[in-house]
Amino acid sequence: MTRIFLRPDDVRDLVRDRLGADRRVTALDRLTGGTRKGVYRIGLDDFSTVILYVWSPRENYWPEAETVPDDPFTEASGPELFAVNHAALTAAGVRVPHLIARDPAGHHLDADVALVEDAGGVTLEALLARHPDRAGEPLARLGDALRRMHTTFGPRWGRLADTAHSPSPARPSEDVVLDRALGHLAEVAARDPRPAAARNRIVDHLLGLHARVRPRRTYALVHGELGPDHVLVTPAGEPVMIDIEGLTWFDVEWEHAWLRLRFGAAYQTLGPVALDADRLALHRYAQVLSLIAGPLRIAEGDFPERRWMLDLAERNIAEALAAL
Repeated sequence: MTRIFLRPDDVRDLVRDRLGADRRVTALDRLTGGTRKGVYRIGLDDFSTVILYVWSPRENYWPEAETVPDDPFTEASGPELFAVNHAALTAAGVRVPHLIARDPAGHHLDADVALVEDAGGVTLEALLARHPDRAGEPLARLGDALRRMHTTFGPRWGRLADTAHSPSPARPSEDVVLDRALGHLAEVAARDPRPAAARNRIVDHLLGLHARVRPRRTYALVHGELGPDHVLVTPAGEPVMIDIEGLTWFDVEWEHAWLRLRFGAAYQTLGPVALDADRLALHRYAQVLSLIAGPLRIAEGDFPERRWMLDLAERNIAEALAAL
């Protein structure tokens, strides 16, 4: 598809109506990294900035794929998810960008949008790489926020926007994780001969991990795929969580599998809650398979960082096979 991104003139009326008639747009920069929604920084004539989120097909790089119907992490994007999850995290005492205004499609733009606080351009990932001596306080404060999330419990798993209106799931969360992993394996086997050749052994490994998981009936708030690139750090050292549309009630082990992967040596600084080792092992291997399937799928389209995605898939193919 031909992707036409926003220009300054496109957002002038939105800014005037939502921020005040005396506000003028001086710059509009599309920020890199987003795959499902567009993220823009709007410069204003008083030298302040705000962030614009845009949920539109032209901003979404993900091609359609078969999914597990009750997978709460599938297609986790959209203005309603953002609004519900923003409110839940705020109520749990987790710092997120302040929501300034939402604007429905057809009002000012042909897409649903939200204006939020610009919490800055420094990610925790960049701080850990370039100034690790300054990352201690943000890591500790992020750990506090995660413990608040992971001790906020719900009676069932699922997206927050769904749980208030639908009955309890008919099956346990670990069954969803298993089906999700088997679906990703089928995708991967169709695209790369190495996991294809090991497919039966990978299935046996997954079934063995799943068989060791004990039942569970309570679930906590989890971000879904929290890495240090999803945390902004303010000049005061305050961590601000972003990309929150995947927030769901789920196993805390799902979150910690991602955290261990993404934070590496800094993970223990987060002070994790107690975890079930068997559930953690199943979730970690399922995520390895997803980090092959997803990157290979998006690399077939026009995503601009295709090489990075292929390298990510390659690392996880090696990890998936090494576990056997």
